[in-house]
Amino acid sequence: MTAAARRAAPGLAGRLGGEAVQLLPDPALWWPAAATLFIADLHLGKAATFRARGLPVPSGTTQANLARLAALMARYGARRLVVLGDFLHAAEAQTPAVLASLAAWRAVHAALDIVLVRGNHDSHAGDPPSMLGIAVVDEPFLLGPFAACHHPQRHATHHVLAGHVHPAIVLQGPARDALRLPCFCVEEAEGMTLLPAFGEFTGSAVLARAPGRRLFAVGTGQVWEVPRT
Repeated sequence: MTAAARRAAPGLAGRLGGEAVQLLPDPALWWPAAATLFIADLHLGKAATFRARGLPVPSGTTQANLARLAALMARYGARRLVVLGDFLHAAEAQTPAVLASLAAWRAVHAALDIVLVRGNHDSHAGDPPSMLGIAVVDEPFLLGPFAACHHPQRHATHHVLAGHVHPAIVLQGPARDALRLPCFCVEEAEGMTLLPAFGEFTGSAVLARAPGRRLFAVGTGQVWEVPRT
């Protein structure tokens, strides 16, 4: 583990696929033995896509997402970043402003090894420009004990890390108040973990509690396991 990772907030430690990992509130999954961060569903340029389609939404989400990612990598000393699909939101996301922000960000992190596992939005948006130096692969991408995927699926020999769903959970209080939070979802019988969406300008899908399913809520800079009942 790097010195930066030892100084960072530890997240919630556990084991997946026989490896020690941490579920981070950023949200991301940290694999310390390989100095690797896994994130899902960045959807960069989504706001630009909406504006191109005539929907008046605020700008600045791409820069905000890249700044959060830069801070996260610096905090843990990541040497590799694996994006579990949906790097860009759509073809309209490849605007001069979005591409300039990406190029500037990549120049600062030139030594970082980046792998994109193609997702459904990537098939429409197209691969990132080659000048970004991102290795683009199809699922499943096998890395150590993990099968990095975009779509949830089973794998015969590896623990699957996937995105696509944007999982969330609703916590209900005694006064009929409710709070919707992103969450990690570990499907024990399936050998699969779903990561919440990293991109800020994304929706989410509420998952119900179920046998063999462990849900880990993300909020206020923390990750905690939600009781199964």
